[in-house]
Amino acid sequence: MALDGIFVHSLVKELSLVLAGGRIEKIYQPEGDEMIITIRSKGESVRLLLSASSSNPRAHIVKSAAKENPETPPMFCMLSRKNLLGGRILSVTQPDFERIIKISVETLDELKQKRNIDILIEIMGKHSNIILVDSGTNRILDSIKRIPLSVSSYRQILPGNSYMAPPPQDKLNPLELVDKEEFTSRISSSNSPVFRAIYESFKGISPIVAKEIVHRSSLPFDIHSSQLESRQLDMLFESFDRFFRQIKNDIFSPSIVIDKTTDTLVDFCFTRLTLYSSFSYIESESPSEILETFYMQRDLKERMKQKTINLRKSMSNKLERLQNKVQKQREELLESENAAVYKLYGDLITSYIYMIQPGMESISVSNFFDEEAPLVEIPLEKNRTPSQNAQKYFKKYTKLKTAALELEKQIAITLKEIDYLENIIYSIENCESAFELDEIIEELVKEGLVKSRLKGKPKKKESEKSKVSKPLSFYSSDGLEILVGKNNKQNDILTLKTAAPSDIWLHTKDIPGSHVIIRTGGKKASDTAIAEAAKLAAYHSKARMSANVPVDYTERKNVKKPSGAKPGMVIYESNRTIYVTPSEEDLVAIKKNSPSSDENSTN
Repeated sequence: MALDGIFVHSLVKELSLVLAGGRIEKIYQPEGDEMIITIRSKGESVRLLLSASSSNPRAHIVKSAAKENPETPPMFCMLSRKNLLGGRILSVTQPDFERIIKISVETLDELKQKRNIDILIEIMGKHSNIILVDSGTNRILDSIKRIPLSVSSYRQILPGNSYMAPPPQDKLNPLELVDKEEFTSRISSSNSPVFRAIYESFKGISPIVAKEIVHRSSLPFDIHSSQLESRQLDMLFESFDRFFRQIKNDIFSPSIVIDKTTDTLVDFCFTRLTLYSSFSYIESESPSEILETFYMQRDLKERMKQKTINLRKSMSNKLERLQNKVQKQREELLESENAAVYKLYGDLITSYIYMIQPGMESISVSNFFDEEAPLVEIPLEKNRTPSQNAQKYFKKYTKLKTAALELEKQIAITLKEIDYLENIIYSIENCESAFELDEIIEELVKEGLVKSRLKGKPKKKESEKSKVSKPLSFYSSDGLEILVGKNNKQNDILTLKTAAPSDIWLHTKDIPGSHVIIRTGGKKASDTAIAEAAKLAAYHSKARMSANVPVDYTERKNVKKPSGAKPGMVIYESNRTIYVTPSEEDLVAIKKNSPSSDENSTN
């Protein structure tokens, strides 16, 4: 991904144009490493996202719905409000072509004296940070991540310390004058493939941009620098020079590379990447819009994965205990199948009681219940009478027989609990929003599987308690709506309340997954609609990566929820089974059937 110095350069141009002169109205910190600053600029309110996420660090204007904020603002948020609210943005700059954005703010101190504070956003992977610095004294006010001596001996980011920029790189700034001789010397002296030689020699260039420069020179990007001939070095320099003339002239065409077969966002850049000529593109004049489109879902999924680590681990541990429990129950049931042997021993002892002498430890007799009358060796307890030995075996037979019936019931109960937990884990793994996660947690609290809500989560307002998340909506090739539940609460509402009796209900056979409904409008669903809905059911199940997945389907009127059944659990009859192989390509194709499908990309 090319959130490199060049992209930051294009982004800073945009932010400077939009934000300079604006006043800071609001500051929120929805995540531990993320801030939202609302700025009133040129007659409108603009929201600026600053993220020091280790996975997806970035800074850009956002237009998507705001996240839920914590009930109590973090300390860094409160300090930022104290120092920045009401402040006027003087400038947005990029120090030395690095992946650093500097927002200079003019504000008033407690004595109403003017004071300048810099917001520094360092976009550097796991070392990313957001730092407030008093520009008059160069003292750090605070940072969203504090870096003590125990973490870094070179550079401590702590309140009161002098701000020190990240370690300088031994690279040339490509926006400054780079002549052909200097370029050739740098590249030819490298002991690396040519694309690596470029990004190791010049600031602000990511590996993908280096490959793009080489690609535009018509050279293979993996050719070794030492193999380059004079003519090839000339071609490479011409490509490099053209590339950076475009940047110096502020000619940007930000775009995202998209694989249309799977709807996967592959990469992005400040310019159209010709490397990916066989792919499609999403283009925009706004670098912020490109970053928001590329990172929004990626960041949500990453954060949801982090937020659910403990919950997934807890549910997985419970599942493992249940699986061990059912294994033990099955072993006990297998042992109870020997009950008939103990009854036989009792019957034979009774029949041959006259042959048993006091003190005998065993007796070998013919089994006359068997046509071949084989000899049977029967263990005896020498301190018991023959009659007592017989009674001992009869009691053991009765006990095991009773236990077998009870074990069969217990195994059935344990298997249902396993099925339920597998569905819960599937729902957690595919959770896409904090609201959906809340629904799952509330269900688990009611079922007694977790003690209370996650720590630090504010309680829902009364107006929010009646809200429910919505299922996914698709359309078949012939225009029938297909709804897919994403958790047990959605599944229950979808199947038991939303669906009409004549609608078609689908679910993977004996595999955890979503309830799927084809809304038929009272008409017969086509084979095409059933096949497409079955692929959605298989894709939204634990069998997503499998082939020939069995999917049961029947009319909704044949689906019932037993009294006392857990959320999402139903029984059904009069079903048929279809076998399908789910794929990303099929999912994308079905998505395109939607009447509101937005084809906002170009080839």
